[in-house]
Amino acid sequence: MAITRLKRKGLKNKLTSKRRIQKLALEGAKPVIKNVDVEAIKAEFKAKPVAPVKAEKKPIAPKGEVKSEAPAKETKKAASKKEDAPKAEKKAPAKKKAPAKKKED
Repeated sequence: MAITRLKRKGLKNKLTSKRRIQKLALEGAKPVIKNVDVEAIKAEFKAKPVAPVKAEKKPIAPKGEVKSEAPAKETKKAASKKEDAPKAEKKAPAKKKAPAKKKED
């Protein structure tokens, strides 16, 4: 009689064992310990004062909107209307009332 071999099942079994062996190898691995001169590193930091780095951030326009870098041109009439219009005053937020206490009989 002829023997039928299941190729997919054989590949699956081989992969399973490879994964298991690899997992065990990773769990048991130890990192390489290097000799580091801590005092020399501390001396480097004390020797060089670090200057704060200031990066200029440009405002990012939301998608769909395109902002031009050039200032918009205003007509004389529009500019005068803006100056003449009174500014609205901001109102203070309303104070929250404390919940009423229940009276006991």
